[in-house]
Amino acid sequence: MILWDETIPGGAYWSRVVPRWSTLRVTDVDGRGSAALLAYNARQPSERYNAPDTTKVQNMIFLTTGLVLLSDLGRVLLSITGDTCRHHETLSGGTTPETVATRYRSEGSYWRVHNKRHTNDRDNFIAALGRHGLDARDLVPNVNLFSRVEVADDGSLRWVPDVSRAGAWVDLRAEQDVLVVVSATPHVLDPNPEWRPGPLRMTVWRSPDPGPDDLCRTRTDEAIRAFANTDNTDWATMAGQPA
Repeated sequence: MILWDETIPGGAYWSRVVPRWSTLRVTDVDGRGSAALLAYNARQPSERYNAPDTTKVQNMIFLTTGLVLLSDLGRVLLSITGDTCRHHETLSGGTTPETVATRYRSEGSYWRVHNKRHTNDRDNFIAALGRHGLDARDLVPNVNLFSRVEVADDGSLRWVPDVSRAGAWVDLRAEQDVLVVVSATPHVLDPNPEWRPGPLRMTVWRSPDPGPDDLCRTRTDEAIRAFANTDNTDWATMAGQPA
């Protein structure tokens, strides 16, 4: 059953509470899409995506099929159950008003240029989170879907172009009720001086409950422990209400 099927224009943001064991498919519509993503426990949003634990536990800085997004409490927020791009990076973070103004020499102000303004991830995240009772204090480092970077010997990050294509998608299954926030602005390291953010299609459907041989649940001993921690949570009595 399809719950939502929406296409957001480049530069815009999207937020929804994805119910447990429903799947969000993010599609790069025309090959120019970039999706900066944050995830929160919708019932208790002080629990949120944790980039260091996600990469450390899985020994991987790029996320793809079979890997998971972990919270700061060691529970699983989202599982990647399908992926045609295979490049979703966890290191670079998102854009800010300053990085966008520098890259595109943009005034950036809505009051000055209205809908032609060059948006950024930080402002988009704050606007989206505000719809759910959260604010700038709830920002954490994000995942960048459809993006790849390389780490140089000196620790600097280098943008890798052309890793996505038109129609590429990634499926994210919610392992609890998850508030997902997505910003569709160009990657912070994308050197293209032209502002051309691509649209993203956001499709959510009710997916089958995962079985005991589910790849994400069985891939590593660490994943097995994280899912046990998640499944043993009494979601019905957790403090708070869905965001």
